[in-house]
Amino acid sequence: MKNAATSDPEGLLRRAKAGDREALGLLLELYRNYLELLARMQIGRRLRGKVDAADLIQETYLAAYRDFGRFRGKTEPELLSCLRQILAYNLSDMVRRYCGAQRRDIRLERRLGEELEQSSRTLEGGLVACASSPSQRAVRREQAVLLADALRTLPADYSEVLFLHYLQGLTFPEVSRRMGRTLDSVKKLWVRALARLRQNMGGAS
Repeated sequence: MKNAATSDPEGLLRRAKAGDREALGLLLELYRNYLELLARMQIGRRLRGKVDAADLIQETYLAAYRDFGRFRGKTEPELLSCLRQILAYNLSDMVRRYCGAQRRDIRLERRLGEELEQSSRTLEGGLVACASSPSQRAVRREQAVLLADALRTLPADYSEVLFLHYLQGLTFPEVSRRMGRTLDSVKKLWVRALARLRQNMGGAS
């Protein structure tokens, strides 16, 4: 459901930059689903079963809230880029801890940052294109953010089949094994999930 905050994130950004901490909290909350989705994509590649995406996002928000005074951007895309950089740092730190490394790995942080940006582009250019019309894609809000919000409203099995097949790149037989379903049921579930996502994306714009 829309409200004043979701329809005007840059208004919240202006208030946050003027020192309104409540506006900053509301602003960051707009991107929780988006960042959790990006984090899940990375965790699935590197740390599956070891890290909870929600905990990782909480650390990212604490850092963003603490250091917001250093942010110089003025737009939603600039803020998203900043949040992805913080997320990349936290992901790198998690990988370092689980691998037993002692020193910060700048190269890993950069690689993770690039991968998070690519994942965001994948959301924007692929699944969004499948789920929305050209008029919906023309709205001012970042479509990858709206997609993450729409995915969160789906039944769990719908969002899972979309995540595994499209965002994790698993084949339908692999998704079938992961979800414990027959191949035929997974393919039918994919069709229903995509139809529901299109419906929800229409409401999100």
